[in-house]
This record gives sequence, structure tokens and C-alpha cells, in this order.
Amino acid sequence: MSYPSNVGGARQARRAAVGGGGFAGLLGTTVGVLFAQAKLARWRVGEPRQVPFAVDGIVGRGRGDLLRMVMLGDSGAAGLGADDPYHTVSMVVAAGLSAASDRPVALVGLAVVGARTSDLDEQVDRALRRTPPPDLAVIIIGANDVTHLVPPATSVARLEAVVRRLVDVGCAVVVGTCPDLGTIRPFPQPLRTIGRRWSLTLAAAQATATEAAGGHAVPLAELVGPEFDANPAEYFSEDRFHPSSLGYRRLGEALLPAALDALQITTLTPKE
Repeated sequence: MSYPSNVGGARQARRAAVGGGGFAGLLGTTVGVLFAQAKLARWRVGEPRQVPFAVDGIVGRGRGDLLRMVMLGDSGAAGLGADDPYHTVSMVVAAGLSAASDRPVALVGLAVVGARTSDLDEQVDRALRRTPPPDLAVIIIGANDVTHLVPPATSVARLEAVVRRLVDVGCAVVVGTCPDLGTIRPFPQPLRTIGRRWSLTLAAAQATATEAAGGHAVPLAELVGPEFDANPAEYFSEDRFHPSSLGYRRLGEALLPAALDALQITTLTPKE
């Protein structure tokens, strides 16, 4: 699933990111409170008790040529909180691609815990040092932009540039847009309500910019946000911020159709 392309691209996306029902005005009057509550929320979540699993390697098997996939973004992209490397988003997507295409997938995880959109350029640098370049890049980004109060327009402009850079070298790009931060229980009010509004505004603008740059956008908040909101004990890990194995599986399942579409893979291979 993806948002339709929008004529005007990132320019409209940036306008959407800073407009919408007095959002900017609301933010301006509460920014001091938000900074304090964001700091409190990070304290409640605490430092990660684990590091993400290493996921680099060949996933699946098949008769076709090797597919090269990179995973970029933040801790959600890295799978922090999963119980097993095979439960991470990147593994779920890579395994699905392999099964659908009858091709092995060479997976490289370059996502970094705590990354914001401004950190993607360095990750892309590392991805493009590889020869040949990846066939597919999957990106999850935005949550840390919200918690660090990065202006949405700034995030969107950086994301569009990154997507365009990858597309220009022939790499298909799938962006999982910012998740709904209103589902995260450690966030106090009014941060949770404003975080939801901010994250959904950013997600919509990310989708528009991604499509304008030639990528495929997946609205994660729309597709799986209600499940996370209704079942926090099952969908979040111990820290109540990062997804659990179940949460990551659902994120991967939401991203897979767009990855198949981006690579023009249309026929699923039946499982034995």
C-alpha cells in the first residue's frame, strides 16, 4: 500500500507538515512543556537493555539471482526489542521477498538506534559503498524526530533528498512512515496527544515526499497503529516504547506488499 503521487511533491509536503488546524500555533505555546515531558518520557523508557541483533546475511533460498536489500533508519528498523533476529522487520521483509520471488536475499542492516532523519545520509553512504548497489532499501524513520522536536518540514526535506538519492542509482525505496506515537503509554499528557498529532502530520508529509521522489510509502500508523493501541502489552516490548516480536512481525507484514510492488514481484511462491 502506498499514498498516491502528489503533484508538487515535497513543497506541498513541507506545507502540510507545518500547517493543519493551528498545529504550529499549538506547538509554539507548549514547546517548553513538551521539552520537559519528552525528557521525562525518555527517562521512563530508559536506556536500551539490549543491542539490536545482527541481521546481515543471506535470507531464504531460490533459483533466481540474488536480491540485495538494505534496512535503514532508527531502532524500529534495527529491531530493538525483538526476541529473535528472525522476528525483526528486516528479516520478515527479506524472508517474504525470498519466498515470493524464489530468490535468495542478501540482507544488510544499517539502521542505528536513536537515528533521526538527518542521520540517514551517513547510512546511505555506507549502503552505496557496496558494489553493486542494493536493489531495495527499506526505511523506518521519524519517531526520534518527533521526540526531539525536529520541525516536520526539516525532516521531510531530508527524507525526500535521501529517497531521491537512492532512486537515482536504481535502488527501489520503501519508506515506513512515522508510527503513531500516541500509542506509547510512557508518554505523559499532553505529550501523548500532541505526539500523536505531530507524528501523524509528519507521516502524511513523509508519504507525499517519498512518492514525489520516486519511492513507495507505507502508512504504518494507519495500517498497524490501531493494533498497537488496542494491545500494548502484546505489541510493545518490556520498555513499552519499542515493539515486541509480534509488533515487529506486523510491521514487516505491512511493509512487504510495498516491497514486492517496488521490485515488481507479483506472484507469490506457494510455501511447501
